[in-house]
Amino acid sequence: MDFRFSEEEEAFRKEVRDFLRKEWTLADYDLDTPEHWNAAKELEKKLGAKGWLCMAWPKEYGGLGASHMHQLVFQEEMASAHAPILDGQGVYMVGPCLMFQGTEEQRQRFLPPIAHSEVVWVQGFSEPNAGSDLASLQTRAVVDGDDYVVNGQKTWTTRAHRGDWIHLMVRTDPKAPKHRGISYLLVDMRSPGISINPIVNMTGRADYYEVYFDSVRVPKSNRVGQENQGWYVALTTLAFERSAIGAYVAQTRQVLQDLVQFARETKRNGQSLIEDPLIGGKLAELTIEIEVAQLLSHRIVWMASRGLMPNYEASVAKTFTTELQQRIANFGMHLLGLYGQLAEGSKWAALEGLIQFQYLWTVGVTIYAGSNEIQRNIIATRGLDLPRG
Repeated sequence: MDFRFSEEEEAFRKEVRDFLRKEWTLADYDLDTPEHWNAAKELEKKLGAKGWLCMAWPKEYGGLGASHMHQLVFQEEMASAHAPILDGQGVYMVGPCLMFQGTEEQRQRFLPPIAHSEVVWVQGFSEPNAGSDLASLQTRAVVDGDDYVVNGQKTWTTRAHRGDWIHLMVRTDPKAPKHRGISYLLVDMRSPGISINPIVNMTGRADYYEVYFDSVRVPKSNRVGQENQGWYVALTTLAFERSAIGAYVAQTRQVLQDLVQFARETKRNGQSLIEDPLIGGKLAELTIEIEVAQLLSHRIVWMASRGLMPNYEASVAKTFTTELQQRIANFGMHLLGLYGQLAEGSKWAALEGLIQFQYLWTVGVTIYAGSNEIQRNIIATRGLDLPRG
């Protein structure tokens, strides 16, 4: 097997890299800052105009009909350039899910705006008492004529304050077993009855929100899949969410490269830190693990290129990569010492506070998109055919 990218793919990588070098100059950004959000939106509009945002999608839905490997190259270069995808939910989850589970009318209606960066989607899955055990959700949707009337609460919704639409799991049959009686709805965030409340996480940022639904009316035409069969639609969505791990690999590689550079440039007792066998050895070990994570993500892209649905394979990649992110952040904190605890903006912060942020932020990476305990259950039952306990 040849693990190298083709000449065409490498030429495209250079094209994307050159484009981003010119169009994206924010090495660090805060998307809660209006100027940074607007700059990212302008970039995304340009990407949409070039067809790169959803390049593997069919042309009739706003894509280029390009290969999944080209899409991977694009994702890796975006991550390496620290360039954000504002509508990651639409690009990586809602769009692919509609390809598999939606009607043609829904595809024609919802996919082109995603591909052209005309919309931002957010996710309404988790609830205060339904996180890893997602099927325990209690947000209700009751049929009233041609609409569903939704009441309930969702939590951990990333950038809900920026969302135009939310893809939502609701309970439509409270008497059915918990994995049944769930339906999957697409809801306009401007609908009357929706309110949001920010959640400040340990990094000090309000990246997540609680979303409340008070008698929100949703047309039946916005239901994806059959009524009471939404759990199976959600499984498709979650598989694609975990499959988008390639961008995280590229981001994590950049963090490790920054640590390697720090170890080369910082001296202790007359020699560079990287010359210490313990430090150099650990950096080498983490570098190998980055390569493993990348190959796992490439495997998923290979499956998608052949029309296969990544299932436990996505869980393997998600589990390995997120735990690697934590190992790198933990090692970085030990390498930088007390300076690593200083946040961005502090006078003596090493690496401009990168490791302090990573150390706090990566606490959550093994929880979101399905906790790694859940991922191991998926790997055991669907990958290894082990019996359920």
